[in-house]
Amino acid sequence: MPGTPPTRFVYLGPEGTFAEQALRTLPAAERGSREPARSVGEALDVVRAGEADAALVPLENSIGGAVGVTLDELAEGDPLVITREVILPVEFVLATRPGGSLAEVRSVAAHPQASTQCRGWLRDHLPEATVVDVLSNGAAAAGAATGEYDAAICAPIGATRHRLTVLADKIADHPDAVTRFALMSRPGPPPPPTGDDVTSLAIYIAHDRVGALLSVLMELAVRGVNLTRIESRPTGEALGRYVFFLDCTGHVADVRLGEALQGLRRVCAGVRFLGSYPRHRWSPAASERPVPAPAGLSDVDYADAAAWLARLRAGELS
Repeated sequence: MPGTPPTRFVYLGPEGTFAEQALRTLPAAERGSREPARSVGEALDVVRAGEADAALVPLENSIGGAVGVTLDELAEGDPLVITREVILPVEFVLATRPGGSLAEVRSVAAHPQASTQCRGWLRDHLPEATVVDVLSNGAAAAGAATGEYDAAICAPIGATRHRLTVLADKIADHPDAVTRFALMSRPGPPPPPTGDDVTSLAIYIAHDRVGALLSVLMELAVRGVNLTRIESRPTGEALGRYVFFLDCTGHVADVRLGEALQGLRRVCAGVRFLGSYPRHRWSPAASERPVPAPAGLSDVDYADAAAWLARLRAGELS
């Protein structure tokens, strides 16, 4: 039912990965049930089928960029909406079975993205070790726990889950790397505005119209809506046909964003609303308030202008 807090959660598995770690930062998920899924598509289909209330899937990484499979599901799959975002620091550890030491490590299990993000550390500390690709950070931890590999690059939760000893922590070459996850639910009323919200959209532009993308951007700019992210993905229809993913500051309940959405509806070939939800403030820098509306473009200004127009239409010229 709309407004009912979720209690059944699914996430991109397996267990012991950053997705599980991110999900467990949500109090409702910590209290509820949590089940891993084998893929992003499977996780979202479980929610679509009503077998879970919400799914947590990766949306983008500050090093690797957008997660294409998630964007494709948002654009083309049966509609789901984002109700929360979770931004998690990517802090890889090197872990081994209890009693192991760094000097004994000859093989390291790692997901390809993990080993890529720890390339410098591996070069400096384990130059002779063989890095073996595995399917996930959780699988790396499991392989180290069984002794199949001497060590694993994994998430801290994976080391804890498999009772591994951490030989080194925070080994990523980019210490400020983060992954942004989206909590997806079946369509329903969005969470109420907080004053610090994000609205996500997927838009399709008219490809036979000159300046179509500029028209989209102008609908936002003239209303003072701050565009924080734009990403394109091929639609699969033909070369040169793209869907654009936009993140904007504001909530669908805000007057200026509501007007911008109406404008996009008029000028775009298609608009898919992907949700309005609270912005996740995850660091001191990110805790700053959103960019304020330019003069004349706040909700108060819009209300005043609407009241003025109503008086004119009623014949009141004062």
